Amino acid sequence: MQQQQQQQRRRRLSSAAHSAGQHSANNRVKRGDLSSPQLDQDLAEVISIMEVPSRLPPSPVKLHKSDSSLSQRSGGIRKKNQPSLPPGGNNKNDVFDEEEKLSSKEKTKESVLTNSPTDSSELVNTGPPQISIRLPSQDSLSEESYISEETLTEEAKNKNEEEEAAAQERKAQRQRMAIEELVQSEKSYLRMLKICTVNIRNSLQNLQPPPPNLDSLFLYIDEVMDVSSRLLAMLDQQQLKPENSDSLESLCVSFLSLSSDIEAAYKEYLWNYNQISSVENSYKQKEALWNEIVKIVKSSAPEVNATSLSFFLVMPVQRIARYPLLLQTIQKHTDSSHPAYALLEQTAHTSVAINCRINEYKRFREVAEKYKKTENLTIIDKINRLNTHSIAKKTARFSQHIKHETGMAPKLVDEEFDALAGFFNILEYAILVLLENVETYLFHLQTFLECKTEEFDFDMDGEKAPICYKEINTALRQWILPMFEKRMRALIHKPLCELRDLLVGPKNLIKKRLHKLLDYEVLEGKSKLSYEEQAVADAYKTINTLLVNELPRFNGLALQMIWRMLGTFSCLHRDLAADMEQLFQSFAQQLPHSSFHPKEFQEWVESAVLEGARKLETLCRSVEETLNGPVVQPLSPSSQRRLKQLTDKHGSDKIFQVTNTVVGTRDLDLSLSRGELVAMISESDTRGDKRRWLVDSGGRRGYVPSAKLIRYRQAVEDPPPSPFPPMPGDVKPRRHSCNPDPNAIHLTSQPLFQVVAAYDFTARGSHEVSVNVGEPVRVLESHDKRGNPEWSLVEARGQRGYVPSNYLTRIPLVTGSLAPPFY
Repeated sequence: MQQQQQQQRRRRLSSAAHSAGQHSANNRVKRGDLSSPQLDQDLAEVISIMEVPSRLPPSPVKLHKSDSSLSQRSGGIRKKNQPSLPPGGNNKNDVFDEEEKLSSKEKTKESVLTNSPTDSSELVNTGPPQISIRLPSQDSLSEESYISEETLTEEAKNKNEEEEAAAQERKAQRQRMAIEELVQSEKSYLRMLKICTVNIRNSLQNLQPPPPNLDSLFLYIDEVMDVSSRLLAMLDQQQLKPENSDSLESLCVSFLSLSSDIEAAYKEYLWNYNQISSVENSYKQKEALWNEIVKIVKSSAPEVNATSLSFFLVMPVQRIARYPLLLQTIQKHTDSSHPAYALLEQTAHTSVAINCRINEYKRFREVAEKYKKTENLTIIDKINRLNTHSIAKKTARFSQHIKHETGMAPKLVDEEFDALAGFFNILEYAILVLLENVETYLFHLQTFLECKTEEFDFDMDGEKAPICYKEINTALRQWILPMFEKRMRALIHKPLCELRDLLVGPKNLIKKRLHKLLDYEVLEGKSKLSYEEQAVADAYKTINTLLVNELPRFNGLALQMIWRMLGTFSCLHRDLAADMEQLFQSFAQQLPHSSFHPKEFQEWVESAVLEGARKLETLCRSVEETLNGPVVQPLSPSSQRRLKQLTDKHGSDKIFQVTNTVVGTRDLDLSLSRGELVAMISESDTRGDKRRWLVDSGGRRGYVPSAKLIRYRQAVEDPPPSPFPPMPGDVKPRRHSCNPDPNAIHLTSQPLFQVVAAYDFTARGSHEVSVNVGEPVRVLESHDKRGNPEWSLVEARGQRGYVPSNYLTRIPLVTGSLAPPFY
C-alpha cells in the first residue's frame, strides 16, 4: 500500500510540472530550452526530496532550501511542506484541478520565487534560462506559518508579562522585608539602650565607691532614646505594616517630622563619644574596677554576650549611619511609579544630609576645642616650643601685619565678621564692667553686715524709739539683708562669672582667626598649594565659617542673659523694698514720727540723716587723729631702768624704740625684740650706709636697720595704778613660780569689777603670757614670788603667766553680761 501511494504522488507531481511548463510556454514566459527527459529527471529528484509523511505534526511549518543539484540546473526551487494527500488521490480530476489552480495563479500573480529579492531560495537568472515551480499547497502553508508566528508572539508576550509580574512581586517582597528590618532593628536598638541606661547604670552607681565620671558616660543618651521612642510610637500609631500599601508613606512622614530632633540628639552624643571612650579607657587601667564592670555588663545582657560598655555606647554611632542604608535599600526595591516614591527619595536624601551635617558639626567642634583652650605656659615652656618652623611662621605673620599697617599690602576685609567681632567686644566690655560693679556692691553689703551693732548692749533707759530701731536693725542684719545677699550671689554674680568664663573661647578663636588670616593672605596669591599650605588655608576657612555661624548665636544669648540679669537685679531690690516696708510697718505705730505726712517724714529723714552724717564725720576725724598719733605704752620695770641708764649716758634725744623684731645677720649686728629701747650712737655704719645705725642697747653695741627704729616718746600721763593692794614687806615668795597659793586669792566685794589688759603685751619667756588690749584676764597673784607688785600672775585663754601690773586695769562689770572670771 505504501509503495502504491508513493507512485500516485509521483504521477501527480509529474503531471503538475508538465502542465506548468506548457502553461508557461503558452503564455510566452520563456523558462528554458530543456528537453523532456531532462525535465523528467529533475522532477524525479524534486519528488524524492518532497516526500512527506501521511500526517503532519502539530509543530509550526518550517521552510527548507532545495537540493543543490536542482539549484545548479534551474537556479533554485522554493518549497514548503504540504499536507499529505488522501488515500484515493489517483483521480485525474484532482490532478487537473491542481493544474488549473496553478495555471490561474501563474496568470494573475508573479511567482514568489522571482519577485522576492530577499528570499534565500530566490532563483537567480545569471546563466541559462531557469524554471520556477510553485507547489499547489504553498498558499495554505503560508497562512499556517503566519498563524503560528502570531501564536509564538502572543506566547512570548504572555511569558514576558509573567516574568515582569514575578519581578515586581520579588521587589515588593524585598521592600516589605526592608521596612520590617528597619522597624524591628529600631525596636531592638531601643531595648539595648534601655538595658544600658537602666540596668547597667544603676548597677554601676551601686558600686562602692562608684566609678569616677560615671555621668559623663551616659551624657546625651537620654535624648537619643527619647527621639527613638518617639519614632517608634509614631509608627505604631499609624499602624505600620509591611503588607499595607500606605506603610511606606507613613514611614517617610514619621522620619521627616523627627529629622531635626534626630539630628539635634545624635550630633551632641557623637561629639561626646570621644569623651566616653577616654573615660572607659581610664576604667580599664584599674583592673579590679574593670572586672566588676565586665561582670555587671554580662549579667545585665547575657543574650548578646557583651564584654564592655562600648558594646552598648557605640550603638547610637552605628544607628545614625545605618538609617541611610536602610532607606536606600527600600528605595532600591520600590518602583518609580509608586505614589510615595518621591517622598521616599526625599527621606533618603534627608538621612544622608543629617549624617553630613553631624560630621561637619563634629569637625567644627574639634577645631573650636583645639584653638579655644588657654594655656598657661611659663617662659621656659615657651622657649622650649621654639623651633625653626614656629619662628618662620611668626616672622611671616609679623611681616604681613607690618605690610597691612604701612599700606604696602591690602588687608582681606570680611564686613560680616568684622561686625560680629565688634559687637562681641562691646558685650565683653559690658559684662566685665557689670561684674565689677556687682562685686563692689556685694563687698559694701558684706562690710555693712559685718558691723553688728546689735551685739552691743547700750543703756537706753527704757526709751521706746531706740528699742524699735534696734529691733529693726537686728531684723535687717540677721534675716532680710543676708537673704538678699544670698540671692544676689546666686542669681546675678554667679551667672556673670560663668558668662565671663565663656568669653575666653570665642576670644581665643577670634585671635587665632587673625593669625590664620595672615597665613592665608600669604598663600592666596599662589596658583598651586602644597599639602601643608592647603591645610593652613582649610584651617582659616573652617575657623572663619565657625565664627560667622556661631558668633551671632553667642552674641544673642549673651545679650539676652545680660538683660535678664538686669531684670533680676531690679526684682531683687523690689523684693528687698517690700520686705523692709513690711518690717517698718510692724513698728510704725511705735515710732515717734509715724504720724508725719510722707512729705514731712521725708524732710525729717533727710535732716536727721545729714545731722547724723555730720556727727559721724566729726567722730571719725577725732578717731583718726587719735589713731595717727604715736602709740605710747608704759614701760616694764626693767625697761624703765634701761631707759634711765641710756638717758643718763646719751641724752633723751638719742633714745629710740624697736618697732619690729630685729634678727642680726652680719657681724656686729644686734638681735632685738619689739619694744626694746636703744640709744643711737651713729646714723651710719663704717661704710657710710645710713640704712644701718650704730646703737647702744644698754649692754652691747651693734648695728640695727634704721627702718625698724622709731624715736621714743615718753608717756605724758602716768600709767594706771595697779588694781591690786600692795603686799606686806615680809612676804618673800620665790620668783618665776607658776604654782599659785589658793589662799592668796582674795575676792573683792561689791561693786564688782572686771580686770582687762590696758595695753598689748608680748611674752618674752615661758614664765610670761601675752595679752591683747581689752582682753579679760583672771588675776591669780598681784605680785611675783619675790613680792614685787610690778608683776602679776594672771590666767588668759587658759594660759598662766606674768604680765606687768601697770598693763592691767579695772572696768565695772555689766550686770547680766557674760564675762570671764574676774578678780
